[in-house]
Amino acid sequence: MSKWMSKKTGSIFMISTMTVMLAACGSEESSGSSEGEGSKYPEDSIEVVVPAGAGGDTDRNTRTLANYMEEELGVSLVIQNVEGSGGSTGTSEVLDSDPDGYRVVAYHDAMLLNNILGLTDYSYSDFELAGISILDQSNTFMVSAEAEYDNAEEMIEYAKKNPGDVNVATETGAFTHLQLLAIQQETGAEFNIVDAGGASDKITALLGGQVDVVPTSLGLVEEYVESGEMKSLGILAEERLEQFPDVPTFQEQGIDVTFDKTFMWAFPPETPEEVVNTFSEAMETVVTDNEEFREEISSYAVQPEYMNPDEAEKLLDETNEYYTELNESTE
Repeated sequence: MSKWMSKKTGSIFMISTMTVMLAACGSEESSGSSEGEGSKYPEDSIEVVVPAGAGGDTDRNTRTLANYMEEELGVSLVIQNVEGSGGSTGTSEVLDSDPDGYRVVAYHDAMLLNNILGLTDYSYSDFELAGISILDQSNTFMVSAEAEYDNAEEMIEYAKKNPGDVNVATETGAFTHLQLLAIQQETGAEFNIVDAGGASDKITALLGGQVDVVPTSLGLVEEYVESGEMKSLGILAEERLEQFPDVPTFQEQGIDVTFDKTFMWAFPPETPEEVVNTFSEAMETVVTDNEEFREEISSYAVQPEYMNPDEAEKLLDETNEYYTELNESTE
């Protein structure tokens, strides 16, 4: 510095040169910043991991919503079915993914149950929630048309008289697993609980006579009801469904057990808030305002129901507490 001060002319030249250089750098940084702010997420296709097999209600609901969200986001949403371990194989893949917004998981309450039942050491709170999109109150128990019981009350009565004789399909650690534990606890019935895989696998098992009862979404098996191949024993809701007014609730039949299934979307931890918000806002637009989507999804006997990340977290906190208490009471 002292050398520069002793050579005034050189000093002025150097300072002027540095000033020009700094100004140029500042201009470049400003330009880069503007470009960063102007760049729009998403700029590439988004992989949607469905932790369930193709053909089930999770897969169907996700593909339906993704189809409409592509119009809002302007990119493709590519569905990847990743089965295994009650859904935990798929959720763990997303949990460990780069938090860049280009991989998201679409799942439901089973993520909570995976943790409660000991399949995972993480839960919904470890992800960046994008929100809830669908509410399913059509959870039902299906049997073949030839079954000797026509409703849940008769099925429970038979199961109590014949402990372990009623083979009920589920997937260990999944949503229907806790339903069965809760109903056994409530009624004193004893089922033979069979791990038959995902939704489509359980339906195949029932059609093939490998199991007697399949807990599933009523909207998913509507065609089998209409064809006379299956019948519903009731739904695990507080009220009958408008779409199936003749199907009674379990509560009506003296079985005080209800379950709603909420379908959520979540990103890996540390995904930028602006990315999550962009995705969530697109979801809100479709679920709330797109009448074509609302009509299509409602035809599956589920409800289009948007909740933003904060609302979703609150509901899942309450649900997690309920499931935890319920599981503890069945142990």
